[in-house]
Amino acid sequence: MRGAAQRRRGFRLGLSGERRAAWLLRLKGYKVLAFRYKTPGGEADLVVRRGSTLVFVEVKVRASFEAGLAAINLRQQWRVAAAARAWLAHHPASMALTVRFDAVLLAPGRWPRHLVGAFERDV
Repeated sequence: MRGAAQRRRGFRLGLSGERRAAWLLRLKGYKVLAFRYKTPGGEADLVVRRGSTLVFVEVKVRASFEAGLAAINLRQQWRVAAAARAWLAHHPASMALTVRFDAVLLAPGRWPRHLVGAFERDV
């Protein structure tokens, strides 16, 4: 049962981090369009928009910012990009927007860090 309890705790921590990231982005003028946007090929923790920019956001809650950044590996980037492609296919009006991939890193005792253009992928 210990494994299941750890997964539940991690899930709750992730949800909490996503909510905090959403509030940070709202305070910066972004409109949250979707939480946990899931597709068969990938997932984006948040989909937000500000002006003519559509942003797919990866949120990482780790012991340090460095650990959070390291967790956004190439496989993770491809999963977010796959979600972005699915979003664009289902929301054709979004094709006219600039697409960007950001990250919000959260670590205990630190203010959240928003990394604009954290990585680049083709969509």
